[in-house]
Amino acid sequence: MTENINTELTNKIRDNIETVIVGKRQSIELLIICLICGGHALIEDVPGLGKTSMVSALASSLDLTFQRIQFTPDVLPSDITGFTMYHATTGEKEFYHGAVMSQIILADEINRTSPKTQSALLQAMQEKQVTVDSITHELPQPFMVCATQNPVELTGTYPLPEAQLDRFLIKISMGYPSRADEVSILEKNRGEQPLLQLKPVASSDDILKLQRDIETVKCAKSILTYIVELAEFTRNHVDVSLGISPRASIALMRASMGLALMEGRDFVLPDDVQKMVKPVLSHRIVLNPHAYVRNQSPDSILDSAVQSVPVPGINR
Repeated sequence: MTENINTELTNKIRDNIETVIVGKRQSIELLIICLICGGHALIEDVPGLGKTSMVSALASSLDLTFQRIQFTPDVLPSDITGFTMYHATTGEKEFYHGAVMSQIILADEINRTSPKTQSALLQAMQEKQVTVDSITHELPQPFMVCATQNPVELTGTYPLPEAQLDRFLIKISMGYPSRADEVSILEKNRGEQPLLQLKPVASSDDILKLQRDIETVKCAKSILTYIVELAEFTRNHVDVSLGISPRASIALMRASMGLALMEGRDFVLPDDVQKMVKPVLSHRIVLNPHAYVRNQSPDSILDSAVQSVPVPGINR
């Protein structure tokens, strides 16, 4: 019964977002899985494909506090975390909350700001708290950062450091819509903005329950071994200079559990792991210079891993 309730809820959120975002079911489901896992999502693609709209639609579908931060070169770390101001007249210090003090954060075009400002999100993403002037402030729960970025080849971008990339549970690519989907997009945008019509379909308590229920999903030892063997494949690959870390292995396990929960199961299948391999791991692999000569990419290496590592039997 619990599994059915969770599936109904996640389907309701997905369907609500799809009234605005057309033809991107896989991307929407990845975003919901990230929310279930209590993780953070990095959405990368060229401008104009709906990255910001998808996150805004998620926020509008949930009865949670939402803050959009437009990252530009002049944004300061204190704009993100907040700052303490001393009042000379009263002799007291007062903390002013930064933009990160919301449940869903849209870090829009995160790679257009300086690395120093990018790193201001690190503690918030990892520990779900921020420290300002030696005082730690807890963030509201649930808490999720959805960052959008343009490909690093575009003008005016700063590549995210590996430590920051590793904090994102899932990386999502939007891609261009099909011809029929683009016609539907045009039809939806002839009048009032579709986003303005969205109403919440889930509360904060609903999301927190989803995040608790994921802990009941079983992950057999054979599945855990399968995940580790996939990670070891990347570490030993001749074209990889930085393979998958134990943190990334944990992320793959959690994302697979989130997919199982969304599909109404209390156990993980090898198929769940295989479906989540690229979204969870592709942004964590660092290739060496020889890889580019051989036209290798993180995705092609992960394809090889899935094809090479034996699939375990199911033993719940």
